[in-house]
Amino acid sequence: MSKIEQLIKEKCPNGVKFYKLSEISEKFTGLSGKTKADFENGNCRYISYTNLYNNPSIDLKANDYVNIKSNEKQNDIKFKDILIAGSSENLEDSGMISVVTNKPSEKIYLNSFCFGLRLTPKYFDLYNADFLKHLFRSKIFRSQIIRCSFGVTRYNLSKDKLLKIKIPCPPMEVQEEVVKILDKFSELEAELEAELEAELETRKNQYKFWLEKLFNKNNKFEKLKDIADIYLGLTHTPTYVDNGIKFISSANISKNFLDLKNVKYISEKEYKEMTPNAKPQKGDILFVRVGSNLGHPVIFNSNEKIGIFVSIGFLRVKDTKLIDNKYLKYWMNSNNFMSQVKSKTQNAPKANLNSTWMREFKISIPPLQEQERIVKILDKFDKLINDISEGIPAEIKARRKQYEYYRNKLLSFEELKTND
Repeated sequence: MSKIEQLIKEKCPNGVKFYKLSEISEKFTGLSGKTKADFENGNCRYISYTNLYNNPSIDLKANDYVNIKSNEKQNDIKFKDILIAGSSENLEDSGMISVVTNKPSEKIYLNSFCFGLRLTPKYFDLYNADFLKHLFRSKIFRSQIIRCSFGVTRYNLSKDKLLKIKIPCPPMEVQEEVVKILDKFSELEAELEAELEAELETRKNQYKFWLEKLFNKNNKFEKLKDIADIYLGLTHTPTYVDNGIKFISSANISKNFLDLKNVKYISEKEYKEMTPNAKPQKGDILFVRVGSNLGHPVIFNSNEKIGIFVSIGFLRVKDTKLIDNKYLKYWMNSNNFMSQVKSKTQNAPKANLNSTWMREFKISIPPLQEQERIVKILDKFDKLINDISEGIPAEIKARRKQYEYYRNKLLSFEELKTND
C-alpha cells in the first residue's frame, strides 16, 4: 500500500468534505477605473489573464506596471488567492486559474479582465496552496469550469455558476502528500519533456542539413514552368452553403498537413461553374500564397472534389517520369526555393507568391531514381518530426497524458456522506 493510500485509509476512509467555492471564499475584482495613461507610467506591478493561462502557480515577477494612487481602494494580491481569467478566445482555456503559492513581497494587482477568490478566515488554513494549484488544473475541475462558460467567438465565464462548484477538502496530511507526489512528477515530466524537445530540435537541424545538402548538388536546373503548371485559387468569395463541396483557404494549411475538418462549403452548381484554376486534383501540390506561412506546401492526396480560395495556389506536375511530386514539395521547403521567393518579395509591402515570376524559378532536377532516394531520406525525418501519431511529438504528448492521468487519479476523492 502506498503512503497516500495509507493516509487516506487512516485520515478519511469514508470520504472527505466538499465545499462550494461560494462557501469558502469571497470574490474580488481586478483593477477598475484605469486609463491608458495609468499603464504607461506605472508604480506597481500587475498581472493579466495571459499570465494565468500558462502557470498553475502564478508568476509574481510580472514586468507590467500600472499607476496606483495612495488613496485608491484596489485589491492587491494575497497568498493563497485564486486568480481566474474571465474570458478566452478558446473554450479549452476558458476560466483558466492560477493560485498564489508564495507570499508577495510587494503589492501586486490583478488586471480588469480577471477576478479572484479569497479564502475566508474560517477555511484559510484548511487548504494547502500547492494542493489548490494542482486541483484547479486537473481535468476533474477543468471540465466543470468549461460547463460554466458561454459564448461563440469568445467564451465568458459565469461567475454565479463557478461559485456553485464544489471542491474536496482532504486532511492537510493528505494534501501535502498529494503535492509532494505531483510536484515531483511534474518536475520529472518537465525534465523528460525538455530532453525530448532538445532531441526534436536536433532532428529538425538534421532535417534542415540534409534538405539543403540534397538540393544543392550540381544537377541539371530547369525552370519551374517547364516541369509544372501553376494555378491560383478563386479570386472572388463564393456563396457558402451548409453542406456541399469543401472550399478551403490558407487557414486550412498548417504545418505539414491539410486540415479538412474546419472548412466552408459551396454548392455543386457553383463548383461546376468554377475555373479549373480553383480545382486541385489528387497529387497536386497546394501552397500558401500569402501570410507568415508563405510558400508552405502540402500534397493533396484525395480524389475528393474541393475548391480553393486565391490565398492558395497549386502546382501540377507535367511529366511524372521527369519529376516526383514529393521531391517538388520538399524543394519548396528548401532555401533554394525560399531564397528565390525572398528575392521577389523583400521590398513588397504585402508579400504574395505571384505565378508570373514563380514560373521563372530554377529547380535542380536529378534523375528520377535519385529524386526517390532523396524523398525516402527526407520522409524519414519528416515522419519523425511531424507525424502526430509517431515520433518525438507523440512521445511528448504521451508524457503529458501520463502526468494528467496521475494528477486526476490523485485528486479524485469520495465525498463524505452526511445526514443533513
